[in-house]
Amino acid sequence: MSGKLFLVPTPVGNLEDITLRALKVLKEVDLILAEDTRQSIKLLNHYEISKPMVSFHQHNEHKALSGIIQQLESGKNMAVITDAGTPGISDPGFLIVRECLRKNIPVECLPGATAFVPALVKSGIPCDSFCFEGFLPEKKGRQTELKKLAEEERTIVLYESPHRLLKTLEQLKEFFGEERQISVSRELTKIFEETVNGTVNELIGHFKLKTVKGEIVIVIAGKKNTK
Repeated sequence: MSGKLFLVPTPVGNLEDITLRALKVLKEVDLILAEDTRQSIKLLNHYEISKPMVSFHQHNEHKALSGIIQQLESGKNMAVITDAGTPGISDPGFLIVRECLRKNIPVECLPGATAFVPALVKSGIPCDSFCFEGFLPEKKGRQTELKKLAEEERTIVLYESPHRLLKTLEQLKEFFGEERQISVSRELTKIFEETVNGTVNELIGHFKLKTVKGEIVIVIAGKKNTK
């Protein structure tokens, strides 16, 4: 009888943002697959969880996959965790889930932290219908994607790194217009959490005046339907 794969969300900042069930699963599985063991050990130590842990990230997941599947088929239960948030959402997770389903290995995903949800809900921009795009392409295809998204009528959610934030805002100004309403959240759930709302132009002015740190979520109002 095969084991089970658990996808376990971890806090995006505040270590208390983890469910009791997630802690229970992490304590009971045979092995934890972690995106970065150096980051994950801080969480495990905080909750006094001592379990074998191996690296499982975008640079080794193809190579490691077959061995992990063999262990699952032999009856071992495993948990996948990433540095923050829910596995598979702009993080490793998709490949192993697909392979487990192909091999009829049970997969269970626990509910929990995902950075874009609080950013979207508190943006003041409609969240009844939205599209999540994750990280835009860094180079090839970036402008094509921006042109396409500029016509999207639903709210748009993006992830961005701090060193590219201003460049992205300038590109939003170019393709979406300087008056498009957006919201930028950073350092979610941490001491220096910040959410800034306004037009693209206003947010360019705001972030030009400071050093930006922390992972970024950008929420963009959809294009108004003028019909």
